[in-house]
Amino acid sequence: MKTEFDLQDIKMFASTTVEMLKPLLKANGKVDDKIIFNQDELAKYLKVSRSWIDQKISHKEIPHFKCGKYPRFKKSEIDKWINKNTIMPIPPLKIAKNGR
Repeated sequence: MKTEFDLQDIKMFASTTVEMLKPLLKANGKVDDKIIFNQDELAKYLKVSRSWIDQKISHKEIPHFKCGKYPRFKKSEIDKWINKNTIMPIPPLKIAKNGR
């Protein structure tokens, strides 16, 4: 038995799946987009010093926004920044052997 779906059915399945997964994607009752760190919270999250955060802010090397004079950080943007700056290991080279 072969079942075929048209594009509208596939979109409906995808939409339903997303709605079903939303509760599972929440962190402590909050969606990541709504989690905002201050400098100390971000330093703890990244396991770095507060001065390292200050340096990244001053060089505009980390995504942030200002709330008055205070820098704030969206967790979702920080996670994207982490992924963008992740260095992947280089797989080992395979040495081709001649048929000698």
